[in-house]
Amino acid sequence: MARKKMILDLDTGVDDALAIAYALATPDADLIGIASSYGNTLVDTAVENSLKLLELLGATDVPVYRGLSHSSTTDNFETMQISMDIHGKNGIGDVELPTAKRPVEDASAVDFIIEAAHKYQDELIIVPTGPLTNLAAAMEKDPEIVDLIGNITLMGGALTVPGNVTPYTEANINQDPEAADYVYKHAKHLVMVGLDVTLQTLLTKNETQEWRDLGTEKGRVFADIFDYYIDAYDRLDINKNGAALHDPLAVGVAVDPKLVTLLPLNMMVTHDDGRVIGDPERALDPVKTGFAAVEVDTPDYLDRFMNYTNNILG
Repeated sequence: MARKKMILDLDTGVDDALAIAYALATPDADLIGIASSYGNTLVDTAVENSLKLLELLGATDVPVYRGLSHSSTTDNFETMQISMDIHGKNGIGDVELPTAKRPVEDASAVDFIIEAAHKYQDELIIVPTGPLTNLAAAMEKDPEIVDLIGNITLMGGALTVPGNVTPYTEANINQDPEAADYVYKHAKHLVMVGLDVTLQTLLTKNETQEWRDLGTEKGRVFADIFDYYIDAYDRLDINKNGAALHDPLAVGVAVDPKLVTLLPLNMMVTHDDGRVIGDPERALDPVKTGFAAVEVDTPDYLDRFMNYTNNILG
């Protein structure tokens, strides 16, 4: 069986940085590229952060592509203050990294997704951890890829718990509800890793100290980046017990769905506020193309997460 190929679609903030590390460390897939998005930060900053982090991790063979800079229904984007409070002004906990030695790729993220879908088909896993703008645009530009992409595992949404933007809405889906709705309704196989499960995977300063104890620059940088996040969770009264591993959990589930309990559900997204609900028009369809993670094996995931990150940061 051919090895899975993974594309990360990132608005590279703190937890996206850990998603990159996990994707590089997992033995279950090859990271073939990063599509950049907006959300935690501006798309150009996301590009820079991804390039810098890949260089730090010694993965300069992984290309980075610039994606769309705003939602499908607006003509500009400004980072929300709450995102800057949580991720820092530069998206990665205000940790300064050297300018990357290589540039962003000439091709767009949308065209990269289309090309990869045709090349790898069922072996392709796409993991969006920001808005679904790039993926929806690729599907609309080349509808053939809807049936080609093997697996879309996204971090976004909230089905059984409150949202983090409104009582019903999670931030990534809220950024571009129309694009999200298009992806949810058209994807051949979609797994939603939402706040339902990501809020159960907390990292503390005990774990970031493990990275510091590795005695490497990589370990120190990632500890500094995530400690900023942990401090923000505490300061903003989000959670005083630690900070959630939102985006890297999606990467973990993308390569091993057994980490979570999945509810088969054809879903849709309301356009007015980005609420994820069951799609009544597909309720009676015998085939479910959507799955929502509703429980997670937290000890198993955290153990795997630390093994992988200690390995790549060591």
